[in-house]
Amino acid sequence: MSSQELDAVTIAKQQEFVLRTLEERDIRFVRLWFTDVLGFLKSVAIAPPELESAFAEGIGFDGSAIEGFARGTESDMLVKPDPATFSVLPWRTEKPGAARIFCDITLPDGNPSPVDPRNVLKRTLDKAAKMGFTCYTHPEIEFFLFRDAPVAGVKPTPVDYGGYFDHTPTAVGHDFRRQAITLLEAMGVSVEFSHHEGAPGQQEIDLRYADALSTADNIMTFRHIIKEVALDQGFHASFMPKPFTEHAGSGMHTHFSLFQGEKNAFYEAGKEEQLSDTGRSFIAGIIKHAPEFIAVTNQWVNSYKRIHGGGEAPAKISWGKENRDAMIRIPMYKPKKENSTRIEFRAPDSACNPYLAFAVTIAAGLKGVEEGYQLEKVSNPKTLPANLNEAIGEMEKSQLVRETLGEHVFEYFLRNKRAEWLEYQKQVTAFELDRYLPVL
Repeated sequence: MSSQELDAVTIAKQQEFVLRTLEERDIRFVRLWFTDVLGFLKSVAIAPPELESAFAEGIGFDGSAIEGFARGTESDMLVKPDPATFSVLPWRTEKPGAARIFCDITLPDGNPSPVDPRNVLKRTLDKAAKMGFTCYTHPEIEFFLFRDAPVAGVKPTPVDYGGYFDHTPTAVGHDFRRQAITLLEAMGVSVEFSHHEGAPGQQEIDLRYADALSTADNIMTFRHIIKEVALDQGFHASFMPKPFTEHAGSGMHTHFSLFQGEKNAFYEAGKEEQLSDTGRSFIAGIIKHAPEFIAVTNQWVNSYKRIHGGGEAPAKISWGKENRDAMIRIPMYKPKKENSTRIEFRAPDSACNPYLAFAVTIAAGLKGVEEGYQLEKVSNPKTLPANLNEAIGEMEKSQLVRETLGEHVFEYFLRNKRAEWLEYQKQVTAFELDRYLPVL
Protein backbone atom coordinates (compact mmCIF):
# COMPACT_ATOMS: atom_id res chain seq x y z
CA MET A 1 0.00 0.00 0.00
CA SER A 2 1.40 3.42 -0.99
CA SER A 3 1.90 6.25 1.53
CA GLN A 4 -1.02 8.13 -0.06
CA GLU A 5 -3.27 5.10 0.39
CA LEU A 6 -2.12 4.74 4.00
CA ASP A 7 -2.88 8.43 4.61
CA ALA A 8 -6.35 7.99 3.13
CA VAL A 9 -7.02 4.99 5.42
CA THR A 10 -5.82 6.95 8.47
CA ILE A 11 -8.01 9.95 7.63
CA ALA A 12 -11.04 7.69 7.07
CA LYS A 13 -10.51 6.09 10.50
CA GLN A 14 -10.16 9.52 12.12
CA GLN A 15 -13.36 10.72 10.48
CA GLU A 16 -15.20 7.60 11.62
CA PHE A 17 -13.98 8.14 15.19
CA VAL A 18 -15.17 11.76 15.16
CA LEU A 19 -18.64 10.90 13.84
CA ARG A 20 -19.02 8.08 16.38
CA THR A 21 -17.91 10.35 19.26
CA LEU A 22 -20.44 13.02 18.29
CA GLU A 23 -23.23 10.48 18.72
CA GLU A 24 -21.86 8.85 21.87
CA ARG A 25 -21.20 12.17 23.65
CA ASP A 26 -24.46 13.82 22.57
CA ILE A 27 -22.60 16.62 20.77
CA ARG A 28 -25.01 19.00 19.06
CA PHE A 29 -22.71 21.85 18.01
CA VAL A 30 -19.42 21.47 16.12
CA ARG A 31 -17.31 24.61 15.87
CA LEU A 32 -15.02 24.81 12.85
CA TRP A 33 -11.93 26.88 13.74
CA PHE A 34 -9.40 28.66 11.52
CA THR A 35 -7.45 31.91 11.65
CA ASP A 36 -7.22 34.97 9.48
CA VAL A 37 -3.86 36.26 8.27
CA LEU A 38 -3.29 38.30 11.43
CA GLY A 39 -3.93 35.27 13.65
CA PHE A 40 -7.40 36.04 14.97
CA LEU A 41 -9.49 32.95 15.58
CA LYS A 42 -12.55 32.49 13.36
CA SER A 43 -15.36 30.03 13.98
CA VAL A 44 -18.52 28.73 12.37
CA ALA A 45 -20.85 26.26 14.10
CA ILE A 46 -22.53 23.40 12.26
CA ALA A 47 -24.86 20.61 13.33
CA PRO A 48 -23.33 17.10 13.53
CA PRO A 49 -25.26 15.76 10.49
CA GLU A 50 -23.42 18.33 8.36
CA LEU A 51 -19.96 17.17 9.41
CA GLU A 52 -19.79 14.11 7.17
CA SER A 53 -20.36 16.20 4.06
CA ALA A 54 -17.95 18.83 5.44
CA PHE A 55 -15.24 16.15 5.58
CA ALA A 56 -15.98 15.17 1.99
CA GLU A 57 -16.73 18.49 0.33
CA GLY A 58 -16.06 21.31 2.79
CA ILE A 59 -18.36 24.15 3.87
CA GLY A 60 -18.53 27.18 1.58
CA PHE A 61 -18.00 30.74 2.83
CA ASP A 62 -17.25 34.22 1.52
CA GLY A 63 -13.47 34.63 1.79
CA SER A 64 -13.66 38.35 1.04
CA ALA A 65 -15.35 38.83 4.43
CA ILE A 66 -12.29 37.47 6.27
CA GLU A 67 -9.38 39.83 6.93
CA GLY A 68 -6.69 39.27 4.28
CA PHE A 69 -8.30 36.25 2.65
CA ALA A 70 -9.52 37.42 -0.74
CA ARG A 71 -10.67 40.18 -3.01
CA GLY A 72 -14.29 40.23 -4.09
CA THR A 73 -13.67 38.55 -7.44
CA GLU A 74 -12.09 35.48 -5.85
CA SER A 75 -14.14 35.18 -2.68
CA ASP A 76 -15.54 31.63 -2.87
CA MET A 77 -13.68 29.36 -0.43
CA LEU A 78 -14.25 26.19 1.57
CA VAL A 79 -13.42 25.20 5.15
CA LYS A 80 -12.42 21.53 5.37
CA PRO A 81 -12.23 20.06 8.89
CA ASP A 82 -9.05 18.19 9.89
CA PRO A 83 -10.37 15.16 11.85
CA ALA A 84 -7.03 14.74 13.66
CA THR A 85 -7.73 18.00 15.55
CA PHE A 86 -11.18 17.05 16.90
CA SER A 87 -11.80 17.77 20.58
CA VAL A 88 -14.83 18.11 22.82
CA LEU A 89 -14.99 21.56 24.44
CA PRO A 90 -14.56 20.79 28.16
CA TRP A 91 -16.10 24.03 29.39
CA ARG A 92 -19.36 23.19 27.58
CA THR A 93 -20.22 20.39 30.01
CA GLU A 94 -23.99 20.88 29.88
CA LYS A 95 -26.07 18.78 27.48
CA PRO A 96 -26.10 19.01 24.57
CA GLY A 97 -22.34 19.36 24.29
CA ALA A 98 -20.07 21.14 21.83
CA ALA A 99 -16.81 20.26 20.07
CA ARG A 100 -14.27 21.94 17.84
CA ILE A 101 -12.15 20.98 14.84
CA PHE A 102 -9.40 23.00 13.16
CA CYS A 103 -9.93 23.48 9.44
CA ASP A 104 -7.88 23.95 6.32
CA ILE A 105 -9.06 26.52 3.78
CA THR A 106 -9.35 25.35 0.19
CA LEU A 107 -10.37 26.82 -3.14
CA PRO A 108 -13.53 25.55 -4.90
CA ASP A 109 -11.40 23.15 -6.97
CA GLY A 110 -10.14 21.48 -3.77
CA ASN A 111 -6.61 22.89 -3.88
CA PRO A 112 -5.23 24.45 -0.67
CA SER A 113 -5.84 28.17 -0.42
CA PRO A 114 -2.58 30.13 -0.62
CA VAL A 115 -3.94 32.62 1.95
CA ASP A 116 -4.60 30.07 4.70
CA PRO A 117 -2.00 30.57 7.48
CA ARG A 118 -2.22 26.86 8.36
CA ASN A 119 -1.38 26.02 4.74
CA VAL A 120 1.55 28.47 4.79
CA LEU A 121 3.06 26.48 7.67
CA LYS A 122 2.24 23.16 6.00
CA ARG A 123 4.14 24.23 2.88
CA THR A 124 7.23 25.01 4.96
CA LEU A 125 6.96 21.71 6.83
CA ASP A 126 6.60 19.87 3.51
CA LYS A 127 9.88 21.45 2.42
CA ALA A 128 11.49 20.28 5.67
CA ALA A 129 10.12 16.77 5.04
CA LYS A 130 11.67 16.72 1.56
CA MET A 131 14.98 17.56 3.22
CA GLY A 132 14.42 14.59 5.56
CA PHE A 133 13.38 16.60 8.65
CA THR A 134 10.46 16.79 11.04
CA CYS A 135 10.35 20.02 13.06
CA TYR A 136 9.37 20.01 16.73
CA THR A 137 8.56 23.08 18.81
CA HIS A 138 7.94 23.88 22.46
CA PRO A 139 6.60 27.37 23.37
CA GLU A 140 6.84 29.19 26.69
CA ILE A 141 3.78 31.44 26.60
CA GLU A 142 3.55 34.54 28.79
CA PHE A 143 0.46 36.67 29.34
CA PHE A 144 -1.09 39.10 31.80
CA LEU A 145 -4.15 38.81 34.02
CA PHE A 146 -5.98 42.04 34.83
CA ARG A 147 -8.77 42.66 37.31
CA ASP A 148 -11.08 44.33 34.80
CA ALA A 149 -11.79 44.52 31.10
CA PRO A 150 -9.85 47.28 29.28
CA VAL A 151 -11.14 50.85 29.41
CA ALA A 152 -9.75 53.41 26.96
CA GLY A 153 -7.29 55.75 28.62
CA VAL A 154 -7.22 53.83 31.92
CA LYS A 155 -4.09 51.97 33.01
CA PRO A 156 -4.90 48.28 33.59
CA THR A 157 -4.80 46.85 37.12
CA PRO A 158 -2.98 43.52 37.48
CA VAL A 159 -4.61 40.76 39.54
CA ASP A 160 -1.58 40.63 41.86
CA TYR A 161 1.78 42.23 42.53
CA GLY A 162 3.81 39.03 42.63
CA GLY A 163 7.18 38.45 40.99
CA TYR A 164 9.05 35.60 39.32
CA PHE A 165 8.00 32.20 40.76
CA ASP A 166 6.15 33.96 43.60
CA HIS A 167 3.56 31.91 45.43
CA THR A 168 0.64 34.27 44.97
CA PRO A 169 -2.74 33.86 46.73
CA THR A 170 -4.55 30.68 45.73
CA ALA A 171 -7.68 32.56 44.74
CA VAL A 172 -5.81 34.28 41.92
CA GLY A 173 -2.80 32.83 40.09
CA HIS A 174 -2.76 29.23 41.30
CA ASP A 175 -6.49 28.69 40.90
CA PHE A 176 -6.45 30.32 37.47
CA ARG A 177 -3.55 28.25 36.18
CA ARG A 178 -5.00 25.04 37.65
CA GLN A 179 -8.33 25.54 35.90
CA ALA A 180 -6.67 26.56 32.62
CA ILE A 181 -4.31 23.57 32.62
CA THR A 182 -7.16 21.18 33.45
CA LEU A 183 -9.11 22.43 30.43
CA LEU A 184 -6.04 22.40 28.16
CA GLU A 185 -5.19 18.81 29.00
CA ALA A 186 -8.85 17.80 28.58
CA MET A 187 -8.47 19.04 24.99
CA GLY A 188 -5.24 17.12 24.42
CA VAL A 189 -2.88 20.08 24.91
CA SER A 190 -0.10 18.85 27.20
CA VAL A 191 1.41 21.33 29.66
CA GLU A 192 4.95 21.09 31.01
CA PHE A 193 5.32 23.97 33.48
CA SER A 194 3.36 26.89 34.88
CA HIS A 195 4.36 29.70 37.22
CA HIS A 196 4.07 33.39 38.01
CA GLU A 197 6.33 35.47 35.79
CA GLY A 198 8.36 38.55 36.73
CA ALA A 199 5.81 41.33 36.28
CA PRO A 200 2.67 41.96 38.38
CA GLY A 201 -0.18 39.80 37.14
CA GLN A 202 2.06 38.06 34.60
CA GLN A 203 1.76 34.31 34.13
CA GLU A 204 3.69 31.72 32.13
CA ILE A 205 2.49 28.33 30.92
CA ASP A 206 4.82 26.14 28.85
CA LEU A 207 3.43 23.60 26.41
CA ARG A 208 5.12 20.25 25.81
CA TYR A 209 7.01 19.46 22.62
CA ALA A 210 4.95 18.61 19.57
CA ASP A 211 5.37 18.83 15.82
CA ALA A 212 5.21 22.44 14.62
CA LEU A 213 1.71 22.24 13.09
CA SER A 214 0.21 20.67 16.21
CA THR A 215 1.96 23.29 18.36
CA ALA A 216 0.50 26.13 16.30
CA ASP A 217 -2.98 24.59 16.69
CA ASN A 218 -2.29 24.18 20.42
CA ILE A 219 -1.30 27.84 20.77
CA MET A 220 -4.60 28.95 19.22
CA THR A 221 -6.46 26.60 21.58
CA PHE A 222 -4.36 27.91 24.49
CA ARG A 223 -5.13 31.57 23.83
CA HIS A 224 -8.85 30.85 23.56
CA ILE A 225 -8.96 28.80 26.77
CA ILE A 226 -6.95 31.38 28.73
CA LYS A 227 -9.45 34.08 27.78
CA GLU A 228 -12.41 31.76 28.58
CA VAL A 229 -11.05 30.94 32.05
CA ALA A 230 -10.29 34.60 32.75
CA LEU A 231 -13.85 35.59 31.87
CA ASP A 232 -15.19 32.75 34.01
CA GLN A 233 -13.18 34.01 37.01
CA GLY A 234 -14.04 37.66 36.47
CA PHE A 235 -10.62 38.68 35.10
CA HIS A 236 -9.30 39.84 31.72
CA ALA A 237 -6.42 37.98 30.06
CA SER A 238 -4.20 39.73 27.54
CA PHE A 239 -1.37 38.60 25.27
CA MET A 240 -0.42 42.20 24.51
CA PRO A 241 3.39 42.19 24.26
CA LYS A 242 4.05 45.10 26.67
CA PRO A 243 1.14 46.64 28.58
CA PHE A 244 3.35 48.35 31.23
CA THR A 245 6.20 50.80 30.64
CA GLU A 246 7.93 49.86 33.90
CA HIS A 247 7.69 46.06 33.63
CA ALA A 248 8.93 43.41 31.22
CA GLY A 249 6.61 42.32 28.42
CA SER A 250 5.20 38.95 27.41
CA GLY A 251 7.28 36.81 25.09
CA MET A 252 6.82 33.40 23.55
CA HIS A 253 10.28 31.89 23.73
CA THR A 254 10.07 28.91 21.41
CA HIS A 255 12.37 25.88 21.36
CA PHE A 256 13.07 24.32 17.95
CA SER A 257 14.65 21.03 16.93
CA LEU A 258 14.85 18.97 13.74
CA PHE A 259 14.55 15.20 13.73
CA GLN A 260 15.47 12.64 11.08
CA GLY A 261 13.19 9.77 12.01
CA GLU A 262 13.97 9.02 15.67
CA LYS A 263 17.34 10.84 15.57
CA ASN A 264 17.74 14.42 16.74
CA ALA A 265 19.53 16.16 13.87
CA PHE A 266 20.72 18.91 16.24
CA TYR A 267 22.77 16.49 18.38
CA GLU A 268 26.32 15.38 17.65
CA ALA A 269 28.52 13.91 20.36
CA GLY A 270 31.82 15.67 20.85
CA LYS A 271 30.81 18.93 19.20
CA GLU A 272 30.77 22.18 21.16
CA GLU A 273 27.57 22.19 23.23
CA GLN A 274 26.94 18.78 21.55
CA LEU A 275 25.31 20.82 18.76
CA SER A 276 25.62 19.36 15.27
CA ASP A 277 26.57 21.22 12.09
CA THR A 278 22.89 21.03 11.10
CA GLY A 279 21.90 22.74 14.35
CA ARG A 280 24.56 25.39 13.95
CA SER A 281 23.53 26.14 10.36
CA PHE A 282 19.89 26.34 11.46
CA ILE A 283 20.86 28.99 14.04
CA ALA A 284 22.95 30.82 11.43
CA GLY A 285 19.93 30.94 9.12
CA ILE A 286 17.77 32.55 11.80
CA ILE A 287 20.55 34.98 12.74
CA LYS A 288 21.05 36.08 9.13
CA HIS A 289 17.39 36.44 8.19
CA ALA A 290 15.88 37.60 11.51
CA PRO A 291 15.61 41.28 10.47
CA GLU A 292 13.67 40.17 7.39
CA PHE A 293 11.03 38.15 9.24
CA ILE A 294 10.82 39.84 12.65
CA ALA A 295 7.72 41.74 11.45
CA VAL A 296 5.95 38.36 11.36
CA THR A 297 7.09 37.00 14.73
CA ASN A 298 6.56 40.44 16.31
CA GLN A 299 3.74 41.87 14.27
CA TRP A 300 2.34 44.74 16.33
CA VAL A 301 3.47 48.32 17.05
CA ASN A 302 3.59 47.36 20.72
CA SER A 303 5.85 44.36 20.02
CA TYR A 304 8.92 46.60 19.70
CA LYS A 305 8.29 48.22 23.09
CA ARG A 306 8.90 44.73 24.52
CA ILE A 307 11.93 43.92 22.37
CA HIS A 308 13.69 47.18 23.21
CA GLY A 309 12.23 47.61 26.69
CA GLY A 310 14.71 45.56 28.72
CA GLY A 311 13.74 42.69 30.98
CA GLU A 312 15.89 40.10 29.15
CA ALA A 313 14.13 40.86 25.86
CA PRO A 314 16.40 40.09 22.88
CA ALA A 315 17.14 43.44 21.26
CA LYS A 316 20.46 42.19 19.81
CA ILE A 317 20.83 39.67 16.98
CA SER A 318 23.05 37.32 18.93
CA TRP A 319 23.31 33.74 20.20
CA GLY A 320 24.87 32.12 23.22
CA LYS A 321 24.59 29.54 25.96
CA GLU A 322 24.20 31.46 29.21
CA ASN A 323 23.25 34.93 27.95
CA ARG A 324 19.51 35.31 28.43
CA ASP A 325 19.57 38.60 26.54
CA ALA A 326 20.59 36.68 23.41
CA MET A 327 18.08 36.30 20.61
CA ILE A 328 18.94 32.59 20.39
CA ARG A 329 20.01 30.57 23.40
CA ILE A 330 21.40 27.03 23.41
CA PRO A 331 19.97 25.30 26.50
CA MET A 332 22.45 23.27 28.53
CA TYR A 333 23.04 19.74 27.26
CA LYS A 334 22.03 17.04 29.74
CA PRO A 335 23.90 13.71 29.54
CA LYS A 336 21.92 10.83 28.02
CA LYS A 337 19.22 13.26 26.85
CA GLU A 338 20.34 13.63 23.26
CA ASN A 339 16.78 14.10 22.02
CA SER A 340 16.42 17.23 24.14
CA THR A 341 19.18 19.07 22.24
CA ARG A 342 17.51 22.17 20.84
CA ILE A 343 17.69 25.91 20.36
CA GLU A 344 15.57 28.58 22.04
CA PHE A 345 14.42 31.47 19.85
CA ARG A 346 13.52 34.30 22.24
CA ALA A 347 12.26 37.03 19.91
CA PRO A 348 8.61 36.02 19.22
CA ASP A 349 5.88 37.42 21.41
CA SER A 350 2.70 35.63 22.40
CA ALA A 351 0.46 37.83 20.21
CA CYS A 352 1.86 36.65 16.86
CA ASN A 353 0.11 34.40 14.35
CA PRO A 354 1.84 31.11 15.30
CA TYR A 355 1.37 29.52 11.87
CA LEU A 356 3.14 32.35 10.06
CA ALA A 357 5.71 32.89 12.82
CA PHE A 358 6.75 29.23 12.79
CA ALA A 359 6.76 29.16 8.98
CA VAL A 360 9.21 32.05 8.57
CA THR A 361 11.45 30.96 11.45
CA ILE A 362 11.72 27.38 10.20
CA ALA A 363 12.20 28.58 6.62
CA ALA A 364 15.11 30.77 7.72
CA GLY A 365 16.68 27.89 9.64
CA LEU A 366 16.24 25.49 6.73
CA LYS A 367 17.83 28.07 4.41
CA GLY A 368 20.86 28.02 6.67
CA VAL A 369 21.00 24.22 6.54
CA GLU A 370 20.43 24.11 2.78
CA GLU A 371 23.13 26.70 2.03
CA GLY A 372 25.54 25.47 4.71
CA TYR A 373 25.64 28.77 6.62
CA GLN A 374 28.49 28.94 9.15
CA LEU A 375 27.67 30.00 12.70
CA GLU A 376 30.15 32.66 13.74
CA LYS A 377 30.82 34.18 17.13
CA VAL A 378 29.07 37.54 17.36
CA SER A 379 31.32 40.07 19.07
CA ASN A 380 29.46 43.23 18.05
CA PRO A 381 25.88 42.14 17.38
CA LYS A 382 23.53 44.21 15.27
CA THR A 383 20.23 45.37 16.73
CA LEU A 384 16.80 44.12 15.69
CA PRO A 385 14.57 46.73 13.99
CA ALA A 386 13.70 49.50 16.43
CA ASN A 387 10.03 49.63 15.52
CA LEU A 388 7.39 48.12 13.26
CA ASN A 389 8.18 50.56 10.47
CA GLU A 390 11.82 49.44 10.31
CA ALA A 391 10.72 45.80 10.45
CA ILE A 392 8.33 46.35 7.53
CA GLY A 393 11.15 47.94 5.54
CA GLU A 394 13.34 44.87 6.06
CA MET A 395 10.52 42.44 5.28
CA GLU A 396 9.48 44.02 1.99
CA LYS A 397 13.00 43.43 0.60
CA SER A 398 13.07 39.75 1.60
CA GLN A 399 12.74 37.09 -1.08
CA LEU A 400 12.80 34.40 1.63
CA VAL A 401 9.76 35.82 3.44
CA ARG A 402 7.92 36.46 0.16
CA GLU A 403 8.42 32.84 -0.95
CA THR A 404 7.53 31.44 2.48
CA LEU A 405 4.32 33.39 2.96
CA GLY A 406 3.26 33.37 -0.68
CA GLU A 407 2.55 36.48 -2.73
CA HIS A 408 -0.97 37.19 -1.42
CA VAL A 409 -0.21 36.80 2.30
CA PHE A 410 3.07 38.69 1.90
CA GLU A 411 1.44 41.69 0.19
CA TYR A 412 -1.62 41.78 2.47
CA PHE A 413 0.50 41.54 5.61
CA LEU A 414 2.69 44.45 4.49
CA ARG A 415 -0.34 46.58 3.59
CA ASN A 416 -1.95 45.93 6.94
CA LYS A 417 1.21 46.67 8.92
CA ARG A 418 1.89 49.89 6.99
CA ALA A 419 -1.64 51.04 7.80
CA GLU A 420 -1.14 50.18 11.48
CA TRP A 421 2.11 52.17 11.59
CA LEU A 422 0.57 55.21 9.87
CA GLU A 423 -2.35 55.18 12.31
CA TYR A 424 0.04 54.89 15.26
CA GLN A 425 2.14 57.82 14.08
CA LYS A 426 -0.88 60.10 14.22
CA GLN A 427 -1.62 59.39 17.88
CA VAL A 428 -0.94 61.94 20.63
CA THR A 429 0.29 59.77 23.49
CA ALA A 430 -0.05 60.08 27.26
CA PHE A 431 3.74 60.61 27.37
CA GLU A 432 3.44 63.72 25.19
CA LEU A 433 0.53 65.12 27.17
CA ASP A 434 2.22 64.50 30.52
CA ARG A 435 5.56 65.95 29.44
CA TYR A 436 4.62 68.87 27.22
CA LEU A 437 1.16 70.10 28.22
CA PRO A 438 2.29 71.56 31.58
CA VAL A 439 5.34 73.39 30.18
CA LEU A 440 4.66 74.34 26.58
